[in-house]
Amino acid sequence: MSVVKGAVNSQIQLNLGDPSMTLMHRAGLAGLWMTLKQLEQQYPTLAERPGNFTWSLTPRSISLNWEGQDLEVLDWLLKQSFQISDEGLISLTGLNPQSMDIETQVTIHQGITGTFLQHNKFFKSNGKKEQSFKVNKKEIIVEYKRAESYAHQHFSQHLCNEQGQLLKGVIGIAGWLYPGAVARHYAFKEQTQFKETPEQALALLFAPIACQYFVLRSYSPGKRVQYALIIPEVTNLEIYARRCWDLKGCGYKNFYASSLQDAGLRFFTYETTIEIARLNQVKRCQLITFGTVDWSPQQKTRTEIVMVEVTEEVIYNYKISCDYFSENRVIQSRGKNFISTSFVRGFIADNLVRGLPWWYNFSTKINSKDLFKRVTYEREGLYNMIQNGQWDETAQKLFVKACHEALKKTYGKIYSRTKKDEYAQFQRKAERIRAELGRCKNAAAFRQFITDFWARAGRISILEDHWEELLPLTTGMIDWKVARDLALLALASYKPSKKTNTLSPEAEESEE
Repeated sequence: MSVVKGAVNSQIQLNLGDPSMTLMHRAGLAGLWMTLKQLEQQYPTLAERPGNFTWSLTPRSISLNWEGQDLEVLDWLLKQSFQISDEGLISLTGLNPQSMDIETQVTIHQGITGTFLQHNKFFKSNGKKEQSFKVNKKEIIVEYKRAESYAHQHFSQHLCNEQGQLLKGVIGIAGWLYPGAVARHYAFKEQTQFKETPEQALALLFAPIACQYFVLRSYSPGKRVQYALIIPEVTNLEIYARRCWDLKGCGYKNFYASSLQDAGLRFFTYETTIEIARLNQVKRCQLITFGTVDWSPQQKTRTEIVMVEVTEEVIYNYKISCDYFSENRVIQSRGKNFISTSFVRGFIADNLVRGLPWWYNFSTKINSKDLFKRVTYEREGLYNMIQNGQWDETAQKLFVKACHEALKKTYGKIYSRTKKDEYAQFQRKAERIRAELGRCKNAAAFRQFITDFWARAGRISILEDHWEELLPLTTGMIDWKVARDLALLALASYKPSKKTNTLSPEAEESEE
């Protein structure tokens, strides 16, 4: 990128190929490209723009040209780009907000105020407002802070000197402009502050337009909602702009994700993005979570950062998990409706992003009675995933099937001992088996457990037919923890033939 100045002319050139460009900078270029495309339609003649402001756009670069005072032109550009709607929502010209439904406008507003602009120093509000949406024919009430002003609108004064000309050298960058770019030592703020050239800072201003946002629902008691920021790897400005414009109207329901990795994979698998992603070769994105930490409870801080790189296998398994685990849905609890997400889908996404088998660490993650109970409400999806998901080895799937057969015989014995009109204690037995698995802390303990479990069940045909394939898993010749994961997976996914009349976790919450 560069700045060229003459007596009365100024020019800024920005290019995706600049080696100093990070993913955030490139996202900013995409946002600026989209904004300028929209401004071309709103202000088609030079007479309508200050300083005969013109621009040239290619799939890889942006060139800005104008005459006269830099401050006047840049201030006009930012005021036109970053506006506020009549509903008090952040309105980004580059996204053509006039064509968006109110649900999409609210999700963008909440996403930006939960990530880039979550500090009230950079986002001024004049009160709260509610919007009512219909999601799956049920009413959702969403509350948000009305915008009075925000930092992007007035940043031109930080790009120019007292004479109104673009600054030379570098300027300090705050975290709202580049999340995570903070001074390492406050006592030495000047020496350790993150700095950029004014041209790079201008690019960063437009990053919120090209990024995507999700709400992450926590399954841990006492933890507040977190926000996920998705920063794409942009390699073609024109194609990525079309992707963003095509994604309008995804709806408030799709604003929620089960985990940070679930949010990243959802970003890649939206129906409208599949073809564009392939053409654009978009294979990576950066994920950042913002949540409340003990040392800074007044604002949300960057708590995790992950790079997601997709492969065909990852997308295949993730799309299967989306088919088998419930879409985000509306649940009533304590007299209010809220969006519920699939816990298991988030667990699977976490493994896929890390390059692990979709079921990996199942016993470590599902380490409590409450979590196990929650997972069993999605047992049908787990069962289908076992049947149709990809496995590293056939023996792993056979091991799960052998456990299913053992459970069938075990539950059959329980049912045979249950008197008429009595409740068959399947769930109690499942909890006992889960607790026994939880106490397996080494290979010897697990061998003892699995031997007793299968022996008590009786004759298991899969073991007899495939004992050689299953021998490494049953004897601990490979990592015994893998077998423990598979055993718990089998327990969570098996459904007894007789109904147990259990409630969903959301229904239980609503009864309390």
